[in-house]
Amino acid sequence: MYLQFERGTSAETHTSQSPLSVECELPVGTKAGSDKYRSDHDPTSNTIKKFFLVDTPGHGKLRHHAIDNVTNPQNLKGVIFLVDSATLSAGDEGLRQTADYLHDILLLLQKRKTVVKGSQHAGQLSVLVAANKMDLFTALPAALVKNTLESEITKVRVSRSKGLLDSGIGMGDADDDNDDWLGEMGSTDFKFAQLEEFDVNIEVIGGNVVGSDGPSVDKWWKWISQQL
Repeated sequence: MYLQFERGTSAETHTSQSPLSVECELPVGTKAGSDKYRSDHDPTSNTIKKFFLVDTPGHGKLRHHAIDNVTNPQNLKGVIFLVDSATLSAGDEGLRQTADYLHDILLLLQKRKTVVKGSQHAGQLSVLVAANKMDLFTALPAALVKNTLESEITKVRVSRSKGLLDSGIGMGDADDDNDDWLGEMGSTDFKFAQLEEFDVNIEVIGGNVVGSDGPSVDKWWKWISQQL
């Protein structure tokens, strides 16, 4: 994915073994969110916006790299969580693993608001769930990806909560219990919108990095531009 944003080209995908940090710039003609109200004649609006993209491995044993980047942000503008929209059918192992990982990332971002309250890093943060491989026949549409992930994260949340109770950990302070509950405390169903209370805005947008007709990532670029 990082090749698409760094060079505007695609390549065969493979599982990364370590984080990669690359400098990227918005495509020509794409306006950054910070320039939204600038006049086209303002010279600062013609400056090419650059940003660093940190690509972290998705393998379970290497996810600590992503955790480190979220918990120790350096001018963090947003988080892109890439999912394979062709492996998110109900009962699919890919769905379970994806929801489990996304649950943990969102919980960290939620805690970021409560733990670092009042700091310069505790402001609004946007998350893009980039539903990849939309060119495939088996891919779920973005709206269904959203609903499916919310339903599966609900199961993860219940499972995690039950695990804490069974271990006796959840018998302590109620505030401690709240810290490990994602979204609205006590809600039956998890919804991405519940994170807005913690200044985390989540959007699910479809696209594809590679494809027979070429990549389709314009909507992802638009989302990125809005964060800069």
